[in-house]
Amino acid sequence: MNDTGEVKHMIRAESEARINRLQARLREEGIDGALLVYSVDLYYFTGSRQNGALWVPADGRPVHLVRKSYTRASRESAVADVRPFPPSGEFSFLFDGAIRKIGLTLDVLPVQSCLFYKRLIPGREFVDISMINRELRSVKSAFELKQMRLSAGTLCEVFSEVPGFLTSGMSELELSAEFEYRLRKSGHEGYLRMRAFNQETTGLAVAGESAATPGCFDGPITGKGLSAAAPYGPSSSVIGQNVPVVIDYGVAVNGYMVDMTRIFVIGKPAPEIKSAFETAIAIQAWLAENLRAGEIWEDLFQGASRMAEAAGLRDYFMGYPGEQAKFVGHGVGLELDELPVLAPKFRFPLQPGHTIAIEPKFVFPGLGAVGIENTYAVTDSVCEKLTTLPDDMVYL
Repeated sequence: MNDTGEVKHMIRAESEARINRLQARLREEGIDGALLVYSVDLYYFTGSRQNGALWVPADGRPVHLVRKSYTRASRESAVADVRPFPPSGEFSFLFDGAIRKIGLTLDVLPVQSCLFYKRLIPGREFVDISMINRELRSVKSAFELKQMRLSAGTLCEVFSEVPGFLTSGMSELELSAEFEYRLRKSGHEGYLRMRAFNQETTGLAVAGESAATPGCFDGPITGKGLSAAAPYGPSSSVIGQNVPVVIDYGVAVNGYMVDMTRIFVIGKPAPEIKSAFETAIAIQAWLAENLRAGEIWEDLFQGASRMAEAAGLRDYFMGYPGEQAKFVGHGVGLELDELPVLAPKFRFPLQPGHTIAIEPKFVFPGLGAVGIENTYAVTDSVCEKLTTLPDDMVYL
């Protein structure tokens, strides 16, 4: 477990720098201030995930407004000015006449909430600052990287225990329960937050044909799930012999996540599964070698795709044929789907401090799924692999 006192101190130490960076971007864009209401963003800038809003003027002191729990936020928040959320009729008093353009994170803010704040602060222009916010959050500090290393250590330890409890005849659901039980005992907070609308996950423990089921989750491997209401993840299907067992989980410690996948087989896999796994390992190695500051996100995706095509596996790369995920790596941090994303049309350079889960995977209908996933941190030179457990396919 972690020293929460140290974490609280560091969050307070970092909050001012984070807000200063946001204010600098607001001034560059000619925006008078940002109104942040999404829970993860509130935690990032204040150190408290309590329900409320944060007003950050382009110049001046931020104000943390709390609906519930004010008592707890007043203890946790790194922002000096913490107040109870004001009545609707008094809300506009926070904004003087010079405040004309206000930024909102429209990527996550419901229309109803947007209209609510427009009514509370009439006569202003509201603009989207989603990319400003996500770009700022994508570059991790030394403190954030420390939290992610803690998460990685926890996740690697639980993965190393899998050979001790994975047996033929257990169901995917039983496997996931055993895995998640150990994660929680090790300090996993349980949340795997995603920013994308209608996307949610707890993790995957899927095997054989069940793992190769198409589904709505925006990832290469979906799983069958337990019902049409939960159409992804582990199912009640029994794990057989000689089929790849895919365990794909994230873990969160102090809010920060890493993501990781390993493959297990009870017996021997089919030759095409073994060959595809070797291709996935080769793609990961190439990506890791090129995961350097200045490299373009799209170029990395295209390079990985060319390797899959050269191996004759283009139709199976990154998902069920015809329904593939359009990325080979995604940012991780406080959310599972942060920037950067290694995908087409993203012509942006990597920066030191970017943290990325690389996951080249292949899906073969009727046979199973296979691949690898590790979380890396971009540095000025070589990248750092945070999830340090060996990548080998494990035979049981």
